[in-house]
Amino acid sequence: QVQLVESGGGLVQAGGSLRLACEVSGRIFSFNAMGWYRQAPGKQRESVATIDSAGRTNYADSVKGRFTISRDSAKNVLYLQMNSLKAEDTAVYYCNIIDTDYRNYWGQGTQVTVSS
Repeated sequence: QVQLVESGGGLVQAGGSLRLACEVSGRIFSFNAMGWYRQAPGKQRESVATIDSAGRTNYADSVKGRFTISRDSAKNVLYLQMNSLKAEDTAVYYCNIIDTDYRNYWGQGTQVTVSS
């Protein structure tokens, strides 16, 4: 059983910063990709940032230069550093992992609210 638990969400003013963390536990020894996704009210879930097993990263155009994805493989934690936050970044943020058998795992989500 693989579990992903996000933390670090909250309410922040525009221009502020937050760091999200996703703790991965359970029987997973390697992965194809890990990432952060978000879903705003009335919108579809979208990819924010991903990182593959080689450490290559990919970002949505809307967050490039502001967000940074990273992982601590020793602690099995995935991070998302979010700087210069905007009101349009308000959403529920989800952690995702795709294992080497291409199974998808999701966390329960953490709310990020940016006040303008």
